[in-house]
Formats: sequence, C-alpha cells, structure tokens
Amino acid sequence: MKRLPNHPASKNSDPLERFLGLLSAAEQHALREELQRPLRSGLRINPLKTDAHTLQRWAQRYGWMLQPAPFCEDGWWVEKSDTPPSQVMPHRLGFYYLQDVASMLPVSLFEFPSQGEPLVLDMAASPGGKTTHIISRTHDRGLVVANDSSTDRITALKLVLQNWGGVNVGVTRFAGENFGVWFPEVFDFVLLDAPCSMQSLRSTEAHPARPISEKEQGALSLRQFRLLVSALQAVRVGGQVVYATCTLSPEEDEAVLDQAFSAFGTCVQVEDVSSRLPRPAPALISDGVRSFAAPVQNALRLWPHLYRTSGFFAALLTKTASLPVARQSAPSRPFEKTGLLPLKRHEVRNLMGYLEDAYGFALLSVIEQLALSLWRRGEEVFLLPEQWLSSFSQLPYQMLGMNLGKEMPEGFSPSHEWVARYGMAFQSGRVVLNEKEAIAWANGADIGRSFLDCIPKGRTVAVLDVHGDLLGRGKVLADRLKNLLPRRLAF
Repeated sequence: MKRLPNHPASKNSDPLERFLGLLSAAEQHALREELQRPLRSGLRINPLKTDAHTLQRWAQRYGWMLQPAPFCEDGWWVEKSDTPPSQVMPHRLGFYYLQDVASMLPVSLFEFPSQGEPLVLDMAASPGGKTTHIISRTHDRGLVVANDSSTDRITALKLVLQNWGGVNVGVTRFAGENFGVWFPEVFDFVLLDAPCSMQSLRSTEAHPARPISEKEQGALSLRQFRLLVSALQAVRVGGQVVYATCTLSPEEDEAVLDQAFSAFGTCVQVEDVSSRLPRPAPALISDGVRSFAAPVQNALRLWPHLYRTSGFFAALLTKTASLPVARQSAPSRPFEKTGLLPLKRHEVRNLMGYLEDAYGFALLSVIEQLALSLWRRGEEVFLLPEQWLSSFSQLPYQMLGMNLGKEMPEGFSPSHEWVARYGMAFQSGRVVLNEKEAIAWANGADIGRSFLDCIPKGRTVAVLDVHGDLLGRGKVLADRLKNLLPRRLAF
C-alpha cells in the first residue's frame, strides 16, 4: 500500500500534519480552531426505559443545557451541566448512555423496518454503546448478536448490555472474520465498527494520541478488509452493512471500501446518505496518492470541525447479489449443556400470577410482544429470545436474554435488570423515599421505615424518589428496607 505524505512512521511528524493536506486552507484553519476547544459531551436516551420529556425534566433538575444531535433522534449534546450526567442515578440505571455524538452516526444509518423482527449482527461490539443503539432502534425486537473477539472486553460488553435492559440479545466471543463462512446470508443487518488506529484527532484520557507505524497501519487495514468481507458474506441479499471507524486515516476508511468495491462491486452498493446530515461530510475522492472509486465517495467523513465531534467515518452498504463463500461449520454446543430448562406450564402460570398480584404487572404481554420464552437454571428464571432458540441454539454464547429473577422461600424476587427496565410500570410493590433517604440509598445504605408494615416481609420492591425517578430495588425486612443496588452502581 502506498503511504500518504507525512505518514506517522516518519520521524518527528505531527499526527495532525498528515491530514491537513486533505483539506482546503479554510478547512485547515477551522480544524485547528476546533481542536483547541474541549470536546462536547453527548448522551443518548434509552427509549426502552424513558423518553425526551423525562430527559428535559432531568435537565431542569440537574442544570443541564441540552441541544439535539443532528443525526440521531435520541441523541443530545450536553452544552453545560451543573451536575455531571455521569453522577446521577438515571445514568447508573441505564436510562441513557454517555457517548460522543459522532459515535451515534453508524447505527443511525440503518434503515430498520418499523415492523418485524430483524436479525442483526454487531461484529465487533465491545464496549457495547453501538449495540445499545441497535437495541433501541429495533425496539428490542428480533435478535441482536453482539460479538467481540476479545476475552478482556467481553465483561464490559455484558455489563453495558445488562444495564441497558435489552432482552433480545445474545453475546458471543469469536473472531468476526468467521461469521461470513459460518452464517452466510443469514443476517438482515450487520454493523462493523471496525478495530482501528483511533486517529480521530481528539486526544482523550482513555485514548491519547499516539504515533501509528506504517506496519501497524497496514495490518489494521488488512484485518478491516477481511472483517468487511465477512460482514458482506453474512448479510442476506438486500440486507445492509454499516462499515465504521473512529479514525480519519484513509488507509482504514476509503481505501478499505475501495478494495471491497474492487472485489465485489457488482454485488455491493455504497448508498448515498448525504441527506441524513444537515451539512455535507463527504468521503475523500483521493488521498493525494490514489483516487478512490466513485461510489466510495457516498460514505461520510466527519472531520471534527464539521459538527464539533471527534473524527469519524461511516458508510452504508447494500448487498445486491450473493458473494462466493467457502462455507464452514460453526462451533457447536448442545443447548442442554447450558443447564437451562423450559418452565412448565403450571410454573409459568404461577409466576405470572405472582407478578400480577405483587406488582400489577402483566408479564404475558411482554413475552408475546417481544417473542420470548421462560427458562430456568436452578432457582433462577430467564427470559430468552425465541429467535436465538430457533436459529442459534447450538452456538456457544457468553450471555443470553435477561435474568428475570430468583425464586425465594418468601416469593419470587425480580432481578435488578428487570426492575431497572420495568419497575416504572409497576402498579404496586413500590416504595418512595424522601430526599434525604434517596441520597443515602444512592450511597448503598439501607433505609428504616415504619410504613413498610403494609408490605409483606421478604418482598422485593421497586424504589423511587419523590420526583418519580427509579432508584433500583430493595427487599422489605422486619426493621428496614434492604438496599439491593449492585455495588458497582452505588456512589
């Protein structure tokens, strides 16, 4: 691969300098000015749990100044905050996700159907922010297979997804390059947020700017192309793939698309999505060394000065014909090995009756609406996606569905994840704390209250503050309300 002028491998080169030659003089000036400003923070609400009206109430309560994001209907810039959005309970309970607005672009490009049960693959999902966006945009219907090849990153992915509260999701740990040969033309949509050099031109504490050698750049672009081939193989004809990176390096952006178009041009269409943005953000025609195929220019390149975000690249591709695939067998594990057993009919009736009596909650409607089934492992009960059971039951997984709760001697105890998603819909089984109690609760303390005499001892309840915001769940004991907030979420 030819290298750009001022390649990072060059001695003493400024990482920014190699990109300036791709911009006009006016744009260079605008970019330099923008990089002197702090990066604006962003958040994306969780429509499974809340809405924009509630977000505006929080904005008044916590002193936030919000502006809508330009290409994500659930996304907002946080222009000012008296209380940081990361330091309040709605964030810790998954009512919104903190995310650079640029990272909201790729999932916003998908044309998900308003009806039906789409099958979606997130090929390199960790830490899970874009996976939560997929779950939101599909209304938690169908199935999202959230895959990541890194053992170290799977834990973070699972925690993010549990916090978001999606049910129709399965987490796997495989090399993304395998999905195309294991499951050719199976998925309706595939997101490839590709591992990259992260040259977004925004240095953060988590991702400080660093030099990228020509060898590393070449290895990344090669892997990105292989992952993109796998994504195009795995999606059905007529399905969509979004290719995205958080780098502005042409070798990992336009060059990868150009290579894919050269290999599969008659089978792949790069969609013109320029109308999705209020101002143009076109991909490059050339990197100064080579020219790219005309369709590649339909991709989007978010320079930081365009929207005051980090640098980002994204393209929407439609598969128009089948690709050659040397099919291979996927890893297999009998589902019985998971230790999960379907609930018997009388167990289902008893559980639904208990939830109706204790909380006024109709579980049956959720099961029917989201196409779920009830399973158990020992005393724990799980909601599992029917689409996984019908299509991927033999595929080893790291996490599947949602833990509904646990059977206890004093009655069924709903899980934290389930209460965090559905506790606001409880008609009974709710406890409201005053301001002082709510602060103590958020710090992990138990609460002593006499009015708990009206609630059966041992019952798990949803806990709210006087503003009507959820604080988690608690267990009613003889002398106090025991705090069941997971330790990782306490202040």
